[in-house]
Amino acid sequence: MSHWGNLSSTQLKQLLSDEESKYEAFKTRGLTLDLSRGKPSPDVLDLSDGLLGALDTKLASDDTDIRNYGMPYGLPECKKLFSDLLGIPTEKITIGGNSSLALMYGVFTNLYLFGAPGGVPWSRCEKVKILCPCPGYDRHFTLTDDFGAEMITVPMTDNGPDMDIVEKLAATDASVKGIWCVPLYSNPGGVVYSEETAQRLASMKTAAPDFRIFWDNAYGVHHLFEEHTTPDILALTESAGHPERAFYFFSTSKINYPSGGLSFVASGSENVEQLRLHLGKQTIGYDKIIQLRTVKFFGGDAESIRAHMKKIAHILRPKFELVLSALDREFSDTELLTWTPPKGGYFVSVNTRPGCAKRVVALAKDAGAILTDAGATYPYGADPEDANIRIAPTYPTLDELAQMMELFTICVRIASIEKLLKENA
Repeated sequence: MSHWGNLSSTQLKQLLSDEESKYEAFKTRGLTLDLSRGKPSPDVLDLSDGLLGALDTKLASDDTDIRNYGMPYGLPECKKLFSDLLGIPTEKITIGGNSSLALMYGVFTNLYLFGAPGGVPWSRCEKVKILCPCPGYDRHFTLTDDFGAEMITVPMTDNGPDMDIVEKLAATDASVKGIWCVPLYSNPGGVVYSEETAQRLASMKTAAPDFRIFWDNAYGVHHLFEEHTTPDILALTESAGHPERAFYFFSTSKINYPSGGLSFVASGSENVEQLRLHLGKQTIGYDKIIQLRTVKFFGGDAESIRAHMKKIAHILRPKFELVLSALDREFSDTELLTWTPPKGGYFVSVNTRPGCAKRVVALAKDAGAILTDAGATYPYGADPEDANIRIAPTYPTLDELAQMMELFTICVRIASIEKLLKENA
């Protein structure tokens, strides 16, 4: 391995001059690239264009007129489709709109206003703390912060959150009320939660009787390489004697259309009853036209969804391979950058030398390429190491992505050399 930290200041200054020349030349290209979010690309969206004309009837399987009121918690055939896909009993599923994030917000709202079944509203608690495995999903953190809950960082391992820390915090502090989890291909690290991790989450002792697992299975069928499975958290919590502990979220945002998909939340019977009670006061029903259109497009068959996701993976896989190949080529023999190849999902998570991530993102932006803000993968946007950067390869073309990775490597080197020179000084 080439240890840049062993180079003299003179050598580092020469390297910096070389990289700055490349950077200035790059800026003349006038790039406008946005890799800040994990958006489906147009060719991925095109795979679902049949969705637009999928309806050949106005009636659901039970003769409900989908143009009218009724079936506020989801069409039976729609719930069955996702039950077949993910192994969740239909009676646990409540279909929502196109955003699972909106359902998560709704669940938090209910917990704060009304409490868990038989519990005290969280708004009346002196303090509410939520465990946040990191690096993690920034929108989970902004949602939590909106309610004023204190976010507690928990480090991620190769099998999910560090359960020794999670169990200790949950067992000893009654103000610890929940934990965010992206169990399959976590955002941004692409980690797969092990069965043991899920089992420990389901069965662990908690000081708060209303402790909740927010199980956001956003990438449950988003396999890029080999396929992995999601632990059945609802079955595990039920068998452990905590049937109301988990809320399970899912959406089709990255299966068909983000703007024209659907989402659902599933949980234990008491949670479902309470959630529906309050949802029934907010809406008479979500979009049944989209629900039936989704069912018709996939022929009501979970295997059709799996086949569709293989087509998406065929488009996305070369993009991830390009990113990983560039990282390996440019940094595998240096200490400037570390990363773990994701097992699936939508992102690649990298770590610079401490104190360099914000500078890398700023340099890239000045050259026309927008990355997710450094620190976004930690609560309050504060990465204590200023090291983690989330790369979202899904939207740009391969040519754009190649240019982005060329620029990214230059920015990493510049930021790293600048930091080394400061340390030497």
